[in-house]
Amino acid sequence: MALPLPLRQVSRRLLSRPQDVLEGVVLHPSLEAQVRNMAIATRNTQKNHGLYRNVLMYGPPGTGKTLVAKNLALNLGMDYAIMTGEDLALRGREGVTAMHELFDWANTSRRGLLLFMDDADAFLSKPATEEINEDLKATQNAFLNHMKDRSNKFMLVLTSRHPEQLHWDIHDHIDVMVHFDLPRLEERERLVRMYLDKYVLIPATEGKQRLKLAQFDYGRKCEEIAELTEHMSGREIAQLVQSWQDTACASEDGVLTEAMLDAHVEDFVQQHQQRNALKREGPGPVDEHP
Repeated sequence: MALPLPLRQVSRRLLSRPQDVLEGVVLHPSLEAQVRNMAIATRNTQKNHGLYRNVLMYGPPGTGKTLVAKNLALNLGMDYAIMTGEDLALRGREGVTAMHELFDWANTSRRGLLLFMDDADAFLSKPATEEINEDLKATQNAFLNHMKDRSNKFMLVLTSRHPEQLHWDIHDHIDVMVHFDLPRLEERERLVRMYLDKYVLIPATEGKQRLKLAQFDYGRKCEEIAELTEHMSGREIAQLVQSWQDTACASEDGVLTEAMLDAHVEDFVQQHQQRNALKREGPGPVDEHP
């Protein structure tokens, strides 16, 4: 069967299988324990040919939801497929047919499939008014009907930023809810250290890039940056640290100094604060005099 249209990414071959479901992920210890327990329960479901549970991962963007879902699938030897709520919401008259084809395809998996819907809010939010596009309503109903019938072929994982806004019937068919929050100070320091190794220290020592790191107290610097990056997601911290590598490679001698790093962190933090301020303000009045 050809791949259904809504899917953005499908993996049927394991190029690298993570030994740990939390590989490359830093979470609050209680959340790490919850994810490990979910992995154990899913493995037992596979072994006993049981019905997979429907999972909702919710929280701010960039907090590890997608990476955990991928790691879970790969760690358990499952196929995985990714779609977005927005893609499904835009299917129009084709939505119902696409939904049936999607779940028919998912039920052909021989070793188990993790069917992952990112940003379920875009597709499954409660209508703001009683009026709703009939095509979208029909597609939602088709999805909900399939969701009611748990399968031993695939595991459904949804992500949401605002779970309270999801369709009333969604919560009735969710078996596991997992809350991903922004990293605390301890997690931010672990993230900075992990990405410093990945994007700076290892490339500098391997010599594959023209990248060098000046001598300074890396441990103390990681602690300082963890303090400065409050309210940032793991994804934003990764972008920050990766940008240090870009800055060093763009310099004349390829050396990342402490002063360069500090200046870059200050600029990144200011931009983050500006973005948050714009989000809080929302769209402003139209300027009649450009």
